[in-house]
Amino acid sequence: MTAEERPELLGPEGFDAASRALVQGAVVGVPTDTVYGLAVRLEAAAVDRVFSAKGRPSNLALPVLLAGLDQLSLVVASFPPIASALAARFWPGPLTLVVRARRGVGALLGGDGRTVGVRWPDQALTEELCRAVGPLAVTSANRHGEAPATTAQEVCQKFSASEVVLVVDGGPSAGVASSVVECTGRRPRCLREGALSWHLLESALPA
Repeated sequence: MTAEERPELLGPEGFDAASRALVQGAVVGVPTDTVYGLAVRLEAAAVDRVFSAKGRPSNLALPVLLAGLDQLSLVVASFPPIASALAARFWPGPLTLVVRARRGVGALLGGDGRTVGVRWPDQALTEELCRAVGPLAVTSANRHGEAPATTAQEVCQKFSASEVVLVVDGGPSAGVASSVVECTGRRPRCLREGALSWHLLESALPA
């Protein structure tokens, strides 16, 4: 693979280019407060491109990044009190909450189609992309089963320009994945203990 076939690497000034690429249905590499991600708009063709680029099994649903609580209604069918309590304490931040999805959204993202993992990242550039374009399906920037990229340069090394059109360099990421908590039952369930410990998360739950 030659250098010309790598994704275009842009600094924070590449915001407009990234916004245009996302609107056009392309896959864009973006920084987050955890690891670098592959982002697309919530539309079928774009989502398919992410699954294909990453080699991600279709039974593993893509999570969604938001630009604040006001975008929740665009992707979730319900946001129970447990989820609200955790979001109030830890958003924006490295916490993904799994809740009931809006019907069309769940079917789009893979998995069982009934739930969606949502997160408000503590990363200004990616938050602004979500604000400008809408909620984004974002998965870690790596081939399925490999370690996630923590720099923009790593994303460019892992993918070709035919898979990821451009990568926005926001500096090194923290390198620790978000914690994932399912909030669809009577009690929350820790699906992945990441940047936030389960003990810390439990301490924020209502009695």
